[in-house]
Amino acid sequence: MDNEYDKLIRRLNPPRVVIDNNACKDATVIQVDSMNKHGILLKVVQVLMDMNLIITKAYISSDGGWFMDVFNVITYEGNKIRDQEVINAIQMRLEVDASFVPSLRESVGVMPSEDHTSIELSGTDRPGLLSEVCAVLADLHCNVVNADVWTHNNRAAAVVHVTDDATGRAINDPQRLLTIKELLCNVLRGNGELKEAKMTLSPPGVTSTDRRLHQIMLADRDYERAVKTKLEVEDKNLRPHVTVLDCSEKDYTVITTRSRDRPKLLFDVLCTLTDMEYVVFHGMVNTGRVEAYLEFYIRHKDGLPISSEAERDRVLHCLEAAIERRESEGLKLELCAEDRVGLLSDITRIFRENSLCIRRAEIATKRGKAKDIFYVTDMTGTTIDTKVIESIRKQIGDAMLQVKHNSCLSETPPKETTAGFFLGYFFKARTFQNFKLIRSYS
Repeated sequence: MDNEYDKLIRRLNPPRVVIDNNACKDATVIQVDSMNKHGILLKVVQVLMDMNLIITKAYISSDGGWFMDVFNVITYEGNKIRDQEVINAIQMRLEVDASFVPSLRESVGVMPSEDHTSIELSGTDRPGLLSEVCAVLADLHCNVVNADVWTHNNRAAAVVHVTDDATGRAINDPQRLLTIKELLCNVLRGNGELKEAKMTLSPPGVTSTDRRLHQIMLADRDYERAVKTKLEVEDKNLRPHVTVLDCSEKDYTVITTRSRDRPKLLFDVLCTLTDMEYVVFHGMVNTGRVEAYLEFYIRHKDGLPISSEAERDRVLHCLEAAIERRESEGLKLELCAEDRVGLLSDITRIFRENSLCIRRAEIATKRGKAKDIFYVTDMTGTTIDTKVIESIRKQIGDAMLQVKHNSCLSETPPKETTAGFFLGYFFKARTFQNFKLIRSYS
């Protein structure tokens, strides 16, 4: 009965979405008002992410039963949203999706497909691991059509979509799937690994790939930092700075993060907070030319703030890991080629033979074209000799493999300041008009 009552209330109070190109000089302003429910903030942010928008500023409030947020967004080219069809699509997605929030195990963006089999992998990272996985899949007549691979703190996780290379359809034969699982687990396990290697089929549902990768990494406890990486030793300023403090007068825990700005940063932080069953009641996001500052007033789903030092440390380390997982360490290489069975196996084998480590990868196939992105370093995690890159390009094809940039050479974010919370006066503002006033002064 409670469920039916909630549905009735949501039908009587549908979400209200306003998209305004005049309120801000350099961004499109999106205002979302709706009935509040745990997980709705993550859902709205993921819709904006799925529409290829970058959030430059945000103001969040979800007191009581109502959710009121303001987002300043731009396209990846740095422009306002001018296309009316795109504006209409964003409005429709937000109005529909904000009216229904699935369980914690679900998210928007990916639907179950009969066109491919989705495989999830996790294990200890090592040089050449992706190459070995791709070789096994090629030997088993599996074609990789899409994949996302993350590595962090000596751990690796991947969500891989494969098809049968003969039919081009999903693989459903239980015996064949068991063989794939056994062989991939052998590869992931390596020699003498202490942590368990896992290969599973993605569960039915609508969980997005990015969300699943965060969940896999979190379950694998990649936030437990065993050793310092070379990048950390060379420059501590490159690591995100996270604080977890008390706001006892309002019975909240205050989370602040300072890190290098990048797309999808807010989504990554909210994924972890939501999966750890924390609720954001108030918050703000402010990004600059290099640095991003996020501030959230949170409580656990049971209504209580963080009370123990152990939980405080766990949240801090989990948020650091959430920010770092998508950091693009290394040289960015883009491959564009006619797709064929075994292509990914051949490319990753060439990388391995030239002593390159793949730190992160985005594999996609569209209309018969493979469009892949790799972030690579040498075995020590440092810059790669240009002669090695030129040799690899000659082996693969100069036109097919392009060198983009080395993210390790980008600017260091400004040093931390001692300024207080940006939302210190926020609780005095309760109306939506106050939101607009706050935005106009930012």
